[in-house]
Parts: sequence; C-alpha cells; structure tokens
Amino acid sequence: MITWVQKYLQKHFRTVFAIVLASTIISLVIAYNPSGGFGRGSGASPRASQRFFDLDLNSPEDQQRLVGDASVSRYLQVGYSLPQDEQLINFAEMRYAALHLADEFHLPAPTTEEINSYLFSLPAFANPDTHQFDRSRYNAFRDQLKTDPRLTESDVARVLADDVRAGHLENLLAGPGHVLPGDVRSQLELAESSWNIALATVDYNAYNPTISPTDAELAKYFADNSARYEIPAQVRVDAIEFSADTQMARATATDADVRAYYDTDPSRFPKPPAPPALLAAPKTAETPAGPDADFNAVKADVEKALKLDRARRLATKEAAAFSRLLVEKKVTPDTLTPLLAEHAATLRPVAPFARDAAPAELGTNRQTASDAAFKLGPAHPFSDAADALTTEKGGAVLVWRETIPSRQPAYAEAKERVAADFIAAEKKRRFAELGKTIRDSLGSSLKAGITFEKAVAEAADKAGVKAETKTYPAFTLREHATASVSDVLLNRVVEELPIMKGGQLSDMITLAGQDGSDKSAKGILLYVSDKKVPDLTPANPQYVAVRNQLARQLAAYAGNASLAQLVQQENARSAAVTP
Repeated sequence: MITWVQKYLQKHFRTVFAIVLASTIISLVIAYNPSGGFGRGSGASPRASQRFFDLDLNSPEDQQRLVGDASVSRYLQVGYSLPQDEQLINFAEMRYAALHLADEFHLPAPTTEEINSYLFSLPAFANPDTHQFDRSRYNAFRDQLKTDPRLTESDVARVLADDVRAGHLENLLAGPGHVLPGDVRSQLELAESSWNIALATVDYNAYNPTISPTDAELAKYFADNSARYEIPAQVRVDAIEFSADTQMARATATDADVRAYYDTDPSRFPKPPAPPALLAAPKTAETPAGPDADFNAVKADVEKALKLDRARRLATKEAAAFSRLLVEKKVTPDTLTPLLAEHAATLRPVAPFARDAAPAELGTNRQTASDAAFKLGPAHPFSDAADALTTEKGGAVLVWRETIPSRQPAYAEAKERVAADFIAAEKKRRFAELGKTIRDSLGSSLKAGITFEKAVAEAADKAGVKAETKTYPAFTLREHATASVSDVLLNRVVEELPIMKGGQLSDMITLAGQDGSDKSAKGILLYVSDKKVPDLTPANPQYVAVRNQLARQLAAYAGNASLAQLVQQENARSAAVTP
C-alpha cells in the first residue's frame, strides 16, 4: 500500500527527485566516510584501506558504488528518499552482499523482459491514484536525468539490472518458505474475523470521590516516594538589562519591511473589531475590499511591532558587546556597578530557578536562558556574548550570584504537594476499583438479556457516575488497518480485540487525554457483542492468500538472515585485517 508520504512525494515528483539527487548523491562520500566517523569507521586517522568484499571503503569511487547505487535503488523501490543514516548503510551492505553472492554463483545477467517487468512495478513510477505504472512519470524521470551531471541514464540502468539480479539471488536464499497450518489459521482469524463491538465510557474528570488522608498516610506516602520530592539544583542570578526603548530611534523600517513582517504571520495582527453602532464614525467612502485591506487596517500595529522587535535585537547586541567589555576589563561582580550607569544598564535580581524552570522574564526561549545561567560559577560569573538574551524589555547579560545544590526537603515543607499527589493516586486507585464494580454489574445484566445501553445506564447509576455508550458497525481488523480512522477510542480498543471472544466484556481501560494528562481521561469498557470467524480451511481462497503471504515473509526473513550473517562476517574480517 502506498502511504500518504509516497502520494505527496509523487505529486511533486520533479522537485522531489531533484532534491533526492542533491541530498543523496552529492553527500555520499561524506555519509560513508570511515575516517569521518560515520558508518563503520572509528573516527580515527584515515587508514590505507578498508575492505568490504572487493571494495575499498576509503575510496570515493567504491563508496559511490556501494551507497550511491543503494540510494538510487531504495528511492526507486519505495518512491521516496531515505536519510543518510545507519538504515541506508545496512541496506547498501545487504544489497552488495547479494550481488557478491550472485557473482559467486555465476547468476546470469537479467533479460530485458525481466528488467522491464521490474521497472513497471516500481513505486517511483506509479500513479498515486491508480498505483499503476505511469509512463508520463517515467518520462519525466528520464528528462531529469538528461540535465543532471551526477547521475546518468546508464547509471540507473545498471542499478535496475543489479536490483533484478540481487532479487534472483535473494529468491534462491529464501527457499520455499514453510508455514504451519496453525499459523495460517491464526493469521486469517485475526485479520478477517468480523467484529461487532460497543463501548461504555466513564469520564474520569467527572469522578470526584471524597478523599481525606491522615497525616500518617501522607507521611508514609512521602517516605515511600521521597525521590520525587527532591528539590533540584537551582541558580540565582542578576540580569544586566539594556532597554529596547533606548534603541527605538535606530529601529527603522520601510513600508516593504512592514509588509513582509506582516506576511510572515498575519494571524498575529487581527483586524480591530468594528465600533458599536452608537459610536460608529460618520459614513465615508468605503474602502474597496482586496488582498491589502486587512494589512492596511493593522499597518500601524505591524510597524510598531516590527520596530520593537528590531529594537530588542539592537539591545541584545549591546548586551553582547557589554559582556565582551566585562572580559576585557576583567570586571568582577563586586566592581560592576560603575560600568552600569556609564552604559545605561540596570541590574535586576532574578529569583532562583531550576534548570527546567527559567522565568519568562529572561526571554521566550527559556532553555537558552537556563543553559546560559547554569554555565556560570565563581570562575565564570558573567554570561558570554554568545549567550546574550533577548527579553521582553530588550537584551540582558546574566551575573552569577549563587548555585544552590539539590536537597531533600522535610515532610512539613513538601506536605502540600504530597497531599495533592496522594489524592491523585488514590483517585486513580478508586477509579480502577469503580471499573471493576461497573464491569461486574454490567456483566450480570448482559447475561440476563438486558441490552448493552440499558445495562450500562443501570451499572453507572448504581456506581454514582455517568456513562456514555457507542456502538460500531461490523468491521475486520484488516479493514480497520487500511482505513483512516480518527476515532481515538476505537483506535485504542482494537488493540484488545485479538485476545477477546464473542460475548466477552473487557476490564476497564483507562485512556489518558490527548495531551497525556488526566484532564480528559476516560475509562473504557469494551463489549464484543459478536465475532464471526471466517472459514479457516484451505477451501477458503483467503486461506491460500494468507498462506502464500506468510510463506513469502518467512522465506524473505530466512534469506535476509543469511545475507545479514554474510555482511557481519565480512565486516569482522575487514576489521581484523585492516591496519
């Protein structure tokens, strides 16, 4: 099945192929340079040679033969480029090992008919809608090759022929692929069984039991979970601030600059609301609507924002220059004050903060502020020029005052947080118990012949909560896997189906909200009202199809395992003999 990534790349084929050539062919020598630290090299000094079968991996030509051909091959096979990483290197080595064995076994060169048959099956030339060979896409590919200095049509022809030959070798290694009947039945039942399911959901956020822990319970919880309450190391700094206001006169902007600034993100500047009818301005000639209307309505705000942004950058540059001056003059925190007035800077203390909790006053990029602050210490009290911060007010340099080591707080100090954590944990435990209660009640009602919807309502009423139900039309897991399903609950519960039977009710599954928190969490009970198993005998055509598919997969696995072992042996041999 062609994925959405393939479809997207295929719709932009010409551009993508040009990018593929630029990103894969040009960088191949760098990508597989053992002396450069990528691939199999150690990062040490260049070596005389590094053998891989009949190749020397320190030779640019042989690197191109190994990884360059593999890059083109992989692109043709999957329809998009792979990054220059270990995955591509492994593919390149396996491919070359197959070609080496093909030479050892004296496999003949493929025929023109075999190459054409392979060519017509490649995703790179497939129509994104029909998934069939598209002559126009193939011709566009050939036209692109005519103007490319790094890849020729003969290069691609050689890669195609090698791929067909490597495929013949892999088929020899693979063998027939033996599959047990039990494996076929299991796979067929899993993929083709028809499921009728219904869900009952309980809102976790609406469940609010009364939880009143004692001091003894909280103290024990604190002792059992002491590591989570450790107060991390903190740093206390002052900020030497340079105001953007002093730079506004230098922060100029042309009309073209203002428009370009607006166009980067128009949503930042929404049109002002129309005044109330009683306060509306006298009617004048209406400004005709057009592409510039929204911009003209907020142009003054855009210009002001742009100038302020540029003033902040100028203030940041001033802060960086001040940081260099501190180093040149060998200033210490104790001798800093005279320079502040001279450079129109102010010194403001900042409350201590941990590495992952830099305050917003130090700029929107809190990670940058945190990294700059935690570099400081007695021997390095001022942040470097490269670490000058852009803040809401302008630019800033940090001054180290104190590093506070991590510590374990006393129970009394952490009691409020301990209580909140205890209550949250206890709520989850009780919610799980509630799920068992609802499940038992629901199961009894279903056995008595009560409908699922009515049984859920009764069980929820007894438990003092509200629950919702939802039923789904029959589907198979194969259909679900090949469809685009946005139902989060359904996508989660299908994971439970392989272990369930018709008429079975699951334990309650707690599903966190999409943001990973408990705010929109739900408890889900899955009920399989019916499961229809397909014919699991060889009389079913799907049985034969599944058996053949499994056989091909197992055979391919066996063949790949043989090639992987050969590659491993060759790499070990090469490492042993390379000086």
